[in-house]
Amino acid sequence: MPGDRAVRADVPDPLYDRLTSYAGRPAATAGTGKDPVNAPMIRHWCEAMGDASAAYRGPDAVAPPTMLQAWTMGGLTGHPHGTGRSAAYDELLGLLDGAGYTSVVATDCEQVYLRPLRPGDLITFDAVIESVSRRKTTKLGTGYFVTTRMDVRADGEPAGTHRFRILRYRPAQQKPAKPEPPLRPRPVINRDNAGFWAGVAEHRLLIQRCTGCATLRFPWLPGCNACAGQEWDTVEAGGEGTVFSHVVMHHPSFPAFDPSGEGGPYAVALIELAEGVRIVGNVVGVPYDKVRVGLPVRLEFLRADPDLELPVFRASEGG
Repeated sequence: MPGDRAVRADVPDPLYDRLTSYAGRPAATAGTGKDPVNAPMIRHWCEAMGDASAAYRGPDAVAPPTMLQAWTMGGLTGHPHGTGRSAAYDELLGLLDGAGYTSVVATDCEQVYLRPLRPGDLITFDAVIESVSRRKTTKLGTGYFVTTRMDVRADGEPAGTHRFRILRYRPAQQKPAKPEPPLRPRPVINRDNAGFWAGVAEHRLLIQRCTGCATLRFPWLPGCNACAGQEWDTVEAGGEGTVFSHVVMHHPSFPAFDPSGEGGPYAVALIELAEGVRIVGNVVGVPYDKVRVGLPVRLEFLRADPDLELPVFRASEGG
C-alpha cells in the first residue's frame, strides 16, 4: 500500500509475536468447489469481461486462467462445516479484532497458473497463512498485513496458486490540522502493467501488440486473447478516439474526480481509440451532462497531484 511505513523493529510488539506464531498454519482445509468447472460460468465471466477469445468456447474450451479463485468461492452460504476456512485463521482474525484492528481492506493478489481448467474439472483447495507483517502505519490507519496462499487442484492435480493479502487496521482517529487536498486512488502497478505506466510517465499511451498474430490488446495482459501467444511489443496510440459509452457518478461524492472540487457529478467514459481498443478515462473540457456516445475526444495527460499523472480525453463543447 502506498505511503505505508513500518513501526520501528526495536519497539516491543507482543501482539506481533503472537500473530507470527500463526505463519505456516492452515487458513483453509479440505476445501471443495461447490460446482465443477462449467461452461455457463465461463460464458458469464467472458461476457462480463468482454473477452471473446475462441479458447473459451466450443468442445475444447478452457476456463480463463484468472477465474482460478472463482471455482473456490463458497458464496453467501459458505462451505460445508469442517471445510473451507480454518479455526487457526479465525483465531488469527480474532486476535486482531480483540486488539482493535477491526477494519479490513484487500491490498493485492497474485496468481500462478500450472495447468488449464476445463469444464468438468472438480476443484479442491487448501490454504496456508503465509506471513503477517510487522505493525505498519498507513494513510488508513495502523495495522498488520496478512498474506495467505491458496493451492488449487483440479481432479487432484496442481492447477495454480492464489496469494491474497489484506490489511487489518485500526482506523486513524486524528484529522490533520490543515485539510489536505483530496487525492485520487493510486493505480495498482504490477509486473503485467508496469510498461503501460512507464509510458504514461513519458506522455505516451502504449498498447500491447501480439508479435504472433498482431492483435492489439488493452488493458495490458500477459498473453494474447486471440492466439494465446506470450510474446508482445507495443504501439503508441495516436490519441484520437470517441466516447463508446459513459456513466455519470452522482454518489458518493468524490472531490478528487471533479474539477470543481465539490465532488461531482462527474462523467466516467469508455473511450474507443482509433486503433480499435478501449480504455476507461475521464472526459475533460465539457460539463458532465455534455458527454455523449460518439463524442470525439483527444488524449491528454493530467497531473492529478505531485505523484500521479493520468491519461484523460479532451472534447470541445460542440464536439
